[in-house]
Amino acid sequence: MTPSSDIQRLLEIMAALRRPVTGCPWDLQQNFASIAPYTIEEAYEVVDAIERNDPTDLKDELGDLLLQVVFHAQMASEQNLFAFPDVVEAICTKMIRRHPHVFGARKDMSPEAVKQIWSDIKNEEKRLKREARLAAGMSVEVEKSLLYGVPTALPGLTRAVKLQEKASKVGFDWNDPYEVLKKIREELDEVEEAMRRRADSELAAEIGDVLFAVANLTRHLKIDPEAAVRLTNEKFQRRFGFIESTLTAQGRNINETSLADMEDLWGKAKETERV
Repeated sequence: MTPSSDIQRLLEIMAALRRPVTGCPWDLQQNFASIAPYTIEEAYEVVDAIERNDPTDLKDELGDLLLQVVFHAQMASEQNLFAFPDVVEAICTKMIRRHPHVFGARKDMSPEAVKQIWSDIKNEEKRLKREARLAAGMSVEVEKSLLYGVPTALPGLTRAVKLQEKASKVGFDWNDPYEVLKKIREELDEVEEAMRRRADSELAAEIGDVLFAVANLTRHLKIDPEAAVRLTNEKFQRRFGFIESTLTAQGRNINETSLADMEDLWGKAKETERV
């Protein structure tokens, strides 16, 4: 098949991959659930390309993510649920509706006002969607809590922040980030106490409390916890790589190197980064 920059060509390729008998056996086996992990993975790879400031990879990763959208739309079309044009129409309608300050009469709005109107419109959309489902005789999950609607599939720290944001709207929150810091120390003490008592069955919950409190601190400091931990992961990998490359240059085997020597090289890696 001839490649093209036209979205229609991508739709044709996806349809061919899913065509019975002549399509790809692997693609034909897939469903929404089996493809979902790949969709999440591709989204993370887009973020990775952005953080590496690699526009060539970003172009490729955005294409991979677009393929995921097309894949889901193709499967939905096969089941007469919706098709790719419906996906495009839905997002276009939503973006126009949520930006009355751009496409409507409201002008010169502050960023805070834009954020509030976005939230108000989303809530109205949810109400209308719920009413439409009820009118169509479809089941509707009851929103029993203010915290309803935060997807469980989100990364843990991100979901923690979103849950905290919702609770904060009714005043269930600290006003001072130093109070959150105090809470983190309290949770760490509880981890230490569980370790001292060898209460292994409690450790996961206690450490979870620490992570939840740390996520709360990042929220108060307006820091993305996932971005923060990615930075630390990269830093760890970079500094450990310094240890490996230094030992290799010295003709030494890392498996035979003492912890003290590796910690000394770790310190040198930190000093190198400060220069």
